[in-house]
Amino acid sequence: MGVIVAVGVGGGFGALIRYFLAGAIQPSWWPGFPFGIFVVNITGGLVMGLITELAALKIQMTPEVRAFLTTGILGGYTTFSTFSLDSALLMERGAYMQAAAYIVGSVVLSIAALFGGLWIIRTLYA
Repeated sequence: MGVIVAVGVGGGFGALIRYFLAGAIQPSWWPGFPFGIFVVNITGGLVMGLITELAALKIQMTPEVRAFLTTGILGGYTTFSTFSLDSALLMERGAYMQAAAYIVGSVVLSIAALFGGLWIIRTLYA
């Protein structure tokens, strides 16, 4: 139960951080590009790498602390960090074809699914 609470509380914090940070760093001179979320995704990947390697090599973390930081805060901050970690783990294991399928499939199919959702609602409510 402690891990579930840690994920929930961390997720709330991460979402708030994403909301405020992405809005604060979105430049007015580039309004058409989601620069704030772009930076959030990159920094989320960096922090996920830092936490994962620290937990593996230097710092002993309880399952609750690790879940709070990674699945919770970083998951609320950006799920892109988890996607990046999963991709890196596949590549480090030498599963390059699986990694390529996961990366390309996740990006392409997620965007296609988004357009599918738009189409469904536009069809139902047009």
